[in-house]
Amino acid sequence: MVRNIVILSGNSHPKLAESVCNMLGVPSGNRILSKFSVGETRCEIQDSVRGKDVFIIQSGGGSINDHLMELCIMISACKTGSAKRVTAVLPLFPYSRQPDLPYNKVGAPLSKPSTEVPREKYTFESVPATPGPGVAKTAGFNKETDLARVMSRTSLSNGVGNGLTRTYSENHINGNGNTNGHTNGHANGHTNGHANDSTNGDAPSLHSQNHVLTHSRAGSYTTHDYENPGLISTFEAKPGYKRWVAQAGTLVADLLTCAGADHVVALDLHDPQYQGFFDIPMDNLYGRPLLKRYIQQNIPDYKEAVIVSPDAGGAKRATAIADSLGMDFALIHKERRPTRITDRQNATMMLVGNVANRVCILVDDLADTANTITRAAKLVRKEGATAVYALLTHGVLSGDAIARINASALDKVIVTNSVPQDENKRLCPKLEVLDVAPIFAEAIRRIHHGESISVLFQYD
Repeated sequence: MVRNIVILSGNSHPKLAESVCNMLGVPSGNRILSKFSVGETRCEIQDSVRGKDVFIIQSGGGSINDHLMELCIMISACKTGSAKRVTAVLPLFPYSRQPDLPYNKVGAPLSKPSTEVPREKYTFESVPATPGPGVAKTAGFNKETDLARVMSRTSLSNGVGNGLTRTYSENHINGNGNTNGHTNGHANGHTNGHANDSTNGDAPSLHSQNHVLTHSRAGSYTTHDYENPGLISTFEAKPGYKRWVAQAGTLVADLLTCAGADHVVALDLHDPQYQGFFDIPMDNLYGRPLLKRYIQQNIPDYKEAVIVSPDAGGAKRATAIADSLGMDFALIHKERRPTRITDRQNATMMLVGNVANRVCILVDDLADTANTITRAAKLVRKEGATAVYALLTHGVLSGDAIARINASALDKVIVTNSVPQDENKRLCPKLEVLDVAPIFAEAIRRIHHGESISVLFQYD
């Protein structure tokens, strides 16, 4: 039994928290976690946490935004209650897999580029060429270009009245302040009531012309151009311009830190670099030992099977298992270079390796809609695989993932209970669930006693 410790559970996965408490021999902490009628989260810690080591178990599946807010409020409540240390245990770290470009649910970019990028002009990343002898320079402003005149033409093309006044005033005033039209500096003979104050044929005074020019420059455009929204609507990003996208994982790290978390524990981060966004200790546990043990105990003649990574991003994860078990490795490469929406939806998949007449084991960290894993299974079946297994750490399985798996070429799908799987297991007969409670129980025990948890990272 572990003393001086309090383990609290959120509403996301109470069954996992109960299993961890049973393994540690401690009762689960009493708390009230509900919602008011307006929808706000209500949290009340009913046990004393003063001077205690508090662990809050909250996963990222289901109603992820509600669960994240519950976690932050519980952390803050424990810190207010004078807890000695608060550790957030997140089996599935929320918002850790959003890509660096905005995609919608079918994988297409939210904004379609207006023109095709010339292959000979830009690289795949559209990086401008380094200046050098014989290299064409990028078009830009030179000393002879009048920036004000270019901006006035932009205003004129967008139908702004101030641009007309400014164009007239700039075309009829030279650098010395004299009127244009004659090289000797005399006044021209025409009358323009649009910009001049006088009605005779003489030229307007220099004072009035300067006044018109100053007024037009002040009113034709501003920094953000609130008076002229046409300029904003006509802006088009050049090829290679990457839009700024919110990195939500960084925000979650800041939220947990500001709420008062002293330590964070997660399982199989989709992007391990998210550990660097924390200013507090962050431990990333691995579900690899569970997957290896399943391969050794449940797949006959596993040495003859092939570990397959369904995409290039998970190649390192899959090769680590293949090397430790002495198995062959294959890779599925997803071609996503075309920028057109239709091409991205029909991204081709190419298998690198030999899987003919062999058992294939697809290894990945997370399955959400299960589109990638089912397409990979279809490809290896087409290449002659006799059986296809899918080993996944986090089985989120949202949307129509269950129906897609039932109709796919997969024989078995093995996931962990980092998120609740009871309903998914009832709907999908191919699904098998591995328990991660022993991993978290041992990690909590070692963190509480100040022991090293590096033994949990050893696989051989």
